[in-house]
Amino acid sequence: MKEATPLSNLTVNSTGKSTGNTGGGSNALTRLLQTREIALVVMILIVGIILQVATGRFFTVPNLNAIALGFATSAIMVFGMTAALVSGGFDLSVGSVFALGGVIVAVALRDGVPIPLAMLLGVGVGLLTGFVNGLLITKAEINPFITTLGMLGIARGIGMAITEGSPLPIRTQDFLVYGQGRTFFDIPNLIIIALLVILIGDFLMRRSVAFRQIYFVGGNEEAARLSGINVGRVKIGVYALSGFLAALAGVLSTSRFTVADPGTGVGEELRIIAACIIGGCSLSGGKGTVIGGLIGLIFVGFINNGMTLLRVSVYWQQLTMGIVLLVAVGFDTLSQRWQARSRGKRKLST
Repeated sequence: MKEATPLSNLTVNSTGKSTGNTGGGSNALTRLLQTREIALVVMILIVGIILQVATGRFFTVPNLNAIALGFATSAIMVFGMTAALVSGGFDLSVGSVFALGGVIVAVALRDGVPIPLAMLLGVGVGLLTGFVNGLLITKAEINPFITTLGMLGIARGIGMAITEGSPLPIRTQDFLVYGQGRTFFDIPNLIIIALLVILIGDFLMRRSVAFRQIYFVGGNEEAARLSGINVGRVKIGVYALSGFLAALAGVLSTSRFTVADPGTGVGEELRIIAACIIGGCSLSGGKGTVIGGLIGLIFVGFINNGMTLLRVSVYWQQLTMGIVLLVAVGFDTLSQRWQARSRGKRKLST
């Protein structure tokens, strides 16, 4: 049996890949992944230039502001989804938890609960759903797909039952400052909050000892366990984080649109998973960065906004999103096979 790499000898490189002291092969892989992120940024710029030429108004301040506001809440959820994917799983319930968080804060405000407490209740429900997901995955050993798919239906059903399927308006004006206000340099508060979450999340995933363990678990769960990592606790924490951030995004979205819609967030999980995979995460776990997920989300946002400016039907936009997801997963699968084949050739040569 191969000896597990001690935790003290493991590092996380700038692409979010957990590595040991493996020398030149690791450096080559690091360069490959970094080139992928750079290539994605270049592709985003090319898409933007094409859309500017085609529409004449893509690179305008109002449109770029609309794009940023459009994916700000999704960017918050990218942190949680990146952690889930890096751990070797994923969370299909984020769209429903997003809606449920908004419903809970709206009901609390309607019933006269103070704003801070109402917001805590909203994000607390998300934390609870994520915690339950983590418990079912680790203790009951239920597949993440089945677990989070079930929670998708449960969270959506709770929101529908509470509201009887009707949107709830927000009449507490002070609550709207989080989603509609502008504090620094006339930048919307929602964008500032999203950027803070992304930057903090990326820092933690790269530098925090606790968050580094997620890479070790996703890279090799058995080796992580032998190295002394509490794998179950890490996974529970990951799904609790994902649920918390999804509900936080829902609360902020409710503040922005002044209404809590129990039907919102449908398909959001696929959009975020696609963005994270495009940005460098892998369905097999062990690699990915929050910044990479944000870059992937920007790419998806540019495509969606461009189709809107070109007056492409919303149905075709959904089809395009499905194609983007398939291509992203296909590329990830092919790259995994290529890397495995390269490792096999190196072993044979030695």
